[in-house]
Amino acid sequence: MQLESKLIMLENRLQKVFKHRNKQAKRMGISCYRLYDKDLPEFPICIELYDDKVYISEYVSKHHLTEEEYVAWLEETIVVIRKVLNISDENVFIKQRKRMNHRTQQYEKTDAKEDFFTVEETGLKFLVNLTDYLDTGLFLDHRTTRQMVQAESAGKKVLNLFCYTGSFSVYAASGKASLVTSVDLSKTYLKWAEDNFTINLLKNKEQYQFIHADVVQYLKTLQSNSYDIIVMDPPTFSNSKRMDDFMDIQRDHVSLINDALNVLNNGGKLYFSTNFTKFILDTEQINSNKIKDITKATTPFDFEGKLKRWCYLIEKES
Repeated sequence: MQLESKLIMLENRLQKVFKHRNKQAKRMGISCYRLYDKDLPEFPICIELYDDKVYISEYVSKHHLTEEEYVAWLEETIVVIRKVLNISDENVFIKQRKRMNHRTQQYEKTDAKEDFFTVEETGLKFLVNLTDYLDTGLFLDHRTTRQMVQAESAGKKVLNLFCYTGSFSVYAASGKASLVTSVDLSKTYLKWAEDNFTINLLKNKEQYQFIHADVVQYLKTLQSNSYDIIVMDPPTFSNSKRMDDFMDIQRDHVSLINDALNVLNNGGKLYFSTNFTKFILDTEQINSNKIKDITKATTPFDFEGKLKRWCYLIEKES
């Protein structure tokens, strides 16, 4: 099939999906959502909208194109995307995602433009960066889970582990949590999380804590029965120089979950998620009989049929 015919297929697909999802997004009060994720094999890309900007992640694939053919393919693909979304060239951001060896690589900084802008999600504001990192600062696939945590946070003590840029923490704070503690090993992400609190006018320093620590070790320092809700979204692998050992989520999830359950009050809830697609939860070794797979229930409208993560609700029994 010639490139021109393939581009027509892409344009038709995007027009159809954009019309539908844009209506859904407006109705839900969100300005960021996923539009396309390798729907057509001829276009192995992911397209996300962040307000008036489009973020294109290109997946490495065996396209069997010459360099000249590849450049033409990419340029024409962007032309179609801009046309359908009516977006100017300066608002198009593209990044190539490579399959990473998680034992030796981390999702680190890729540029230094410091080009942050603010987006809205269900009445809350978040800083996003489409140039400097492999990830944008807001995990769109956790949107529904964030809302669940927000709805349950009133008067509760909430602990957000591996907090990244603190979006779960912002939701918990906006839900009137009595205490929100955000923990991450990255000072960069913690500062980002604090900035997200600032733009949402959440400034109570006693009520909102930002802890720079290795989560694996930090959990062991906490007293039992300290929190009502814990959110834990660990990386699949982590081998930071600031850690005593590397972390493998399949190997280490039981000890992580049990340590978190120890920190919870009786009846407390742990939201545990992982992006490891081959993950198997070792339910027999976890100190709770109240374990529920909520992956489907936490799948946002723009990820249906395409979600590549697991999510579990694990309760501490009274």
